[in-house]
Amino acid sequence: MSEPLVRVIVPASTANLGPGFDALGMALRLYSVVEMRRSEETVIVLEGQELQGVPADKSNLIYQIAADLFRRASLPVPELFIRASSEAPLTRGLGSSAAAIVGALVAANQLAGEPFARQQLFDMATEYEGHPDNVGASLFGGIVVAMAPEKQGESVPYIRLEPPKDLQALVVIPEFALSTEKARNVLPHVYSKQDVIYNVGHSSLLVAALAQGRLDLLGKAMGDRLHQPYRAELVPGLREILDEAMQHGAVGAALSGAGPTILCFVASEEGRKQVEGFVDKVMTGHGISYRTMALQPDVHGVQIEIQK
Repeated sequence: MSEPLVRVIVPASTANLGPGFDALGMALRLYSVVEMRRSEETVIVLEGQELQGVPADKSNLIYQIAADLFRRASLPVPELFIRASSEAPLTRGLGSSAAAIVGALVAANQLAGEPFARQQLFDMATEYEGHPDNVGASLFGGIVVAMAPEKQGESVPYIRLEPPKDLQALVVIPEFALSTEKARNVLPHVYSKQDVIYNVGHSSLLVAALAQGRLDLLGKAMGDRLHQPYRAELVPGLREILDEAMQHGAVGAALSGAGPTILCFVASEEGRKQVEGFVDKVMTGHGISYRTMALQPDVHGVQIEIQK
C-alpha cells in the first residue's frame, strides 16, 4: 500500500502595509505548493523558475522544518519525498520564505497525525520567520494583525480581518533581489518620539479603516516613518510611487515586506490601469526592469489535499 501524499497550497503575502511594521500582513492569490509523503529515501524535487538555485538536499528549508516538527512531536524523523513549486518570486518581499515555512509545517503535521493545532503551527512559524505578519496571512488568509509574544513560549496573539470589498493589489516587482537582512540593516536603532507617535497613529487608523472597509482613508493611513524612508535608497522609484500613486488611481501604496516589491492598492479596473501607466513612467525613468501582477486578496489561507 503506497503512502498518502499530502498536498498543501499556500498563498503568498504582503507585510507591513506601510506603518504596520512586523504586525500587519495580507494574503494574496499567488500560490506555493508543497507536496510531501513518507519515503524510503529523502528526495526533493523543486519545480519552476522561481525555485532555481534552492538546495535540493536535506539542507532545504522545507525538509529542515518538516524534520523539526517530527522531533517536536517526539516522533522519529522519516525519510521524505518533497515536491515544491512557487508562483511567488524569492527575496522580493512577497513572503516566499513564510509560504515555505507554513507549507512545510502544515504538510508535516498532517503526515505526523496532526499532533499540533493550527495556533501551535502559527507559533512555530512565527518563531522560524522571526515575525508573525507573513506567516499569519499565509496560514489564515485575509488580513492578519498580530504581534510577537512578549515572553518565550507564549502563543502569538492575532486578529484576522476579511479584506475590504473591491480591494485589489497591484504588485510592482523589480527584477532584482533584496535580502531581508540587507533591508533590515539600513534601519536605525533609535527613533524620535515624533516618528513613533506618527506610526502608532497611522497603523491604528489603517487597521480601523481596513476593518470598516474605508478605502478612502488608506492613502493617508499607510504613511510610515519607521522603515520605508530608510529602505527607499535600496529601491529606485519607491519614493515617487509612495508620494504620488494616490494622485494616479491608487487608494494606498507601500513597500511590500522588506522589498523590493512595491504594493499599490486599487479599487477599480480604471484605477489599476492608471497606476500601471504611472508606475511604468517612474520605473522606466530609473532604468529598472520590472513586472507587475494584479492580485486579489486570498481569503482561504492554507489549503490541504490528501491523495491516497
